[in-house]
Amino acid sequence: MFIDTHAHLYLDQFSQDLHDIMHRAQESKIQKIFLPNIDCSTTSSMNAICQKFPNVLYPMMGLHPCSVKENFEEELAKMKLELDTGNYFGVGETGIDLYWDVSFKEQQIRAFETQIEWAKEYKLPIIIHSRDALDLTIELITKHQNGALTGVFHCFNGDIEQCKKIEAIGFFMGLGGVITYKKANMGEVVKLMSIDNLLLETDAPYLSPVPYRGKRNESSYITEIAKRVAEFREDSPESIGVHSTNNAKKLFGKAFY
Repeated sequence: MFIDTHAHLYLDQFSQDLHDIMHRAQESKIQKIFLPNIDCSTTSSMNAICQKFPNVLYPMMGLHPCSVKENFEEELAKMKLELDTGNYFGVGETGIDLYWDVSFKEQQIRAFETQIEWAKEYKLPIIIHSRDALDLTIELITKHQNGALTGVFHCFNGDIEQCKKIEAIGFFMGLGGVITYKKANMGEVVKLMSIDNLLLETDAPYLSPVPYRGKRNESSYITEIAKRVAEFREDSPESIGVHSTNNAKKLFGKAFY
């Protein structure tokens, strides 16, 4: 069994064939799929598909760093009300993105730190986006880690030093399609990271793994990611599935028990 810990199946790219997507996921032994929010514009569509597929799709609530603009405090206020309902299984997708636009860097940091406090308040894991900002996000999580903070560095593509820092603060690393790209050079890092800190994810519809690169990603492709992790670690995809599923249970316990 596999868990896709990060997918955006509520986006328009899946509006015409979601049932087919879910069927293929089931055939690929995907037990559960966790959906991180983007901003207030995606909340309704995310919750709607989770109601169609209960006990398989699980919503999370947060403000993506690329959606942090002048009105970010207003967006956060609405999301806080959503979290108050108790219907969510994580805080995110949040974090810092310095790849596309650095003009809202300080606002991104403020929004991220607000959501870190939410994760503590609601006792939920935090889902971290850290494009071109991995050192900064590690620093901020380390600063706020009080022993009760849990979460995952989504789409991890760092080096072994960054990997060990993340392990030291008790966080997980989400491995997705990027690790299948030759230029990513992730083999040695994946081989050396602790099996107890590893999660599988797709980030569908983005970052499709080889051999589907360039096409729309979907949850069933988690098997290709598991195969590549297994190759790097000289293990079997089945073993990687067992370990990553157990790790997902530790992180998202509310969804399993």
